[in-house]
Amino acid sequence: MGEDIGVLKVVVAQGKDLVIRDFRSSDPYVVMKLGDQTAKTKVINSCLNPVWNEELTLSLKEPVGVLSLEVFDKDRFKADDKMGHAHLSLQPVLSAARLGQILRVSSGETTLRKVVPDTENCLARESTISCVNGEVVQNVWLRLCSVESGEIELKIKLINPPGDA
Repeated sequence: MGEDIGVLKVVVAQGKDLVIRDFRSSDPYVVMKLGDQTAKTKVINSCLNPVWNEELTLSLKEPVGVLSLEVFDKDRFKADDKMGHAHLSLQPVLSAARLGQILRVSSGETTLRKVVPDTENCLARESTISCVNGEVVQNVWLRLCSVESGEIELKIKLINPPGDA
């Protein structure tokens, strides 16, 4: 991998309408990957609309990759069941961070960019990238792929973006 360009803090906030993989429910957890890094949330037992509010931290390196996540159902006696996957390009948040530095945005809240659902991401709805008191943040709802239903809410924050003092 290339040069370190910052830290990505991702809050896995919640899941919505996740699929049933056990008899009546599921025991979901999220595995997030960026390059060769992996982070995992705790398991929420018997819940199709889990609330994790768990912060995961990953290093951001050049070239900026794609944030991938997979949701699994924890099983006790067999392999964990897949509950869907999603991906999100991090290029828009990095570009917005660079724009914020050019504009010297440091206080208050400024919208830097809007990202719409397309083939480069799994967005369930439009997402806004903002600079809030000098920090670049993006709140996203990702639609899970290869399953009947399910969405995951992430709150992404870029710390020490390129060019930061």
